[in-house]
Amino acid sequence: MKILITAFEPFGGDTINPTERLLADIGKEDIAGAEIHTLLLPVVFDECADKLLAAVEAIRPDAVICCGLASGRTAITPEQIAINLKEVPKESSVADNNGNRPYEERINPDGPDGLFSLLPVRKMVDGMKEQGVPASISYSAGTFICNNTMYALLDYIRTNQLPMIGGFVHFPASEEMSAAKPSLPSLSHETMLKGLKVMIHTLIKG
Repeated sequence: MKILITAFEPFGGDTINPTERLLADIGKEDIAGAEIHTLLLPVVFDECADKLLAAVEAIRPDAVICCGLASGRTAITPEQIAINLKEVPKESSVADNNGNRPYEERINPDGPDGLFSLLPVRKMVDGMKEQGVPASISYSAGTFICNNTMYALLDYIRTNQLPMIGGFVHFPASEEMSAAKPSLPSLSHETMLKGLKVMIHTLIKG
């Protein structure tokens, strides 16, 4: 099975994105003979999607797991749905790494309002819980870069009728990040890596 795993660079003033370290380590793993490809994406609206879809076109994977950071969450959360919206709320100080702050913009003006993940999210969550990894399904990927990436991937698979599955998984902050912010929920790198491996095994088992 050919699997593409993606992650993001740091953003929002942080010097760490735990998914970047996950990407580096998962690429070294031999998981049930799967062919693992990895890709680091920019935290930039649309550019994140363009780079991902170029890799999908070149690699033609059987499955894509996009990984992103959701500071404040307490568990690994596979996303159930992406919405056709890219937006930074006007009251928010957040921008992408190029300073872009879209508002009330659709990702694909002609696309559906929402697209469901093609990953077996319930099986992935159940598998992680069985292995002692905190996990739950999320029903909101937000309107920032992660949602932009997830929606673009699912829309590409839909419009091209590709024989592949894909979706998005959010990870909590790492222990390194919580060292500077003691009240920030976190998981260890080892626990998050274990969760990612469980999700890959779930895909392989079908």
